[in-house]
Amino acid sequence: MSARFRAFVLFAEMRTGSNHLEDSLGALDGVEGFGEIFNPVFVGGPRKTEVLGFDIAARSADPFPLLQAVLDRPGMTGFRFFHDHDPRVLDAILQDRGIAKIVLTRNPLDSYVSLAIAAETGQWRLTNPKMARTARARFDTAEFDALVSRQRAFRDRLQRALQVTGQGAFWIDYDQIGDVEVLNGLAAYLGVAARLDAVPGRLKRQNPGPVEDKVENPEEMRAHLATLDPFLLERAVHSEPVRGPAVPTLMAAAESPLIALPVPGGPTRPVREWLTRMDGAAPTEGMTQRALRPWMRDRPGFVSFAILRHPLDRAHDAFVRVLAERGPRANTVRRKLANQHGVDLDGDRGAAFVGFLRFLKANLGGQSDLPVAPEWATQSALLAGMAQAVLPQRLIREDMAGEELDRLARGAGRTPVPWSPEAPDLPAGLDLDAAEAICAEAYRRDYLAFGFARRGGA
Repeated sequence: MSARFRAFVLFAEMRTGSNHLEDSLGALDGVEGFGEIFNPVFVGGPRKTEVLGFDIAARSADPFPLLQAVLDRPGMTGFRFFHDHDPRVLDAILQDRGIAKIVLTRNPLDSYVSLAIAAETGQWRLTNPKMARTARARFDTAEFDALVSRQRAFRDRLQRALQVTGQGAFWIDYDQIGDVEVLNGLAAYLGVAARLDAVPGRLKRQNPGPVEDKVENPEEMRAHLATLDPFLLERAVHSEPVRGPAVPTLMAAAESPLIALPVPGGPTRPVREWLTRMDGAAPTEGMTQRALRPWMRDRPGFVSFAILRHPLDRAHDAFVRVLAERGPRANTVRRKLANQHGVDLDGDRGAAFVGFLRFLKANLGGQSDLPVAPEWATQSALLAGMAQAVLPQRLIREDMAGEELDRLARGAGRTPVPWSPEAPDLPAGLDLDAAEAICAEAYRRDYLAFGFARRGGA
């Protein structure tokens, strides 16, 4: 057994060549693969009834004894794991440094078409080319997009887990599983002394040829693929820290089945006053997660809501707070604004606010050594953190709050009460077009996700 690894996991997907790669590894002395031992439909393989004494019932009841049995076997043992396999063991596998991680990839279009053909013909493995069955698949755009999305999310999860634990993986592509030098490099990575003289030839490639010849609707496929973003150019890189659920900030109505998710920098005071007027008592605040769960269980049908402030008003609220607050943190922010971002806090208030907006754009984009404060973080990031504890069922823009809160009150069996908004107080003489343009760049996610409109001429 390797001094570095005691086992391996082959992360792959259907129709990526994982059977072929596992068979090649199994041809090395001292290496033994047990297949898809955590597949929810079977254990090991479709024709197997048990692996190491565990049938599917025993594995389904508790997958960890089977994992331990594989790890306890002598030699280099391993198995395959796909995105839809038993999620209960995934974290344990990823965190175990004694399990070597192999990641097998393939062009998702090729694997999708291959999967569709295999489902049509019923031929999942091919050892004799004379027995090959042929068929054409129909390219289903929604099915393809869903498959790619699930696989990408799984691959991102693997990559992040490896990064945060300081582990590496052996990445290999479908086109390389027939390269004996690459396979021997994989053997070296595993710490196995044995080497292959040739690639085992028992399994044969199915459905060779151009992918367009394998589908019934190649024109529709080409048109859809042209709309995709294979290089993820439209996926924004978010530099904000991951936010926690912030449970103590939640406001649970005293009597009504309503709970507010106050967004820092938003209309927190008006929300508190509205809940108080509606029930005649102040809402409960400062809850822990332990207290929150029974509150939710005891109020089936409760409604959670958040009121979202226009990014420009919210940025100005943060600006005013920076100017007014005292203490080491506020002093540091003001010093950085003046010295590093050229913001004249003692000059024209409108110009200073525009300078503050430029700072926010840099800060949210990871170009500032100051941490992203909650009061100017994107509302998207803050709500994503809160959603770890309570999903916001209603997202209400502040300009629509009066009407929407009346609806919530009636739904809770209460008489609607007045909503007292905080009037925005932007600096006199502010170049609104310039301010809004910078703000829209800084808070692009919030403008897009929540439908905020620019109020300047742009």
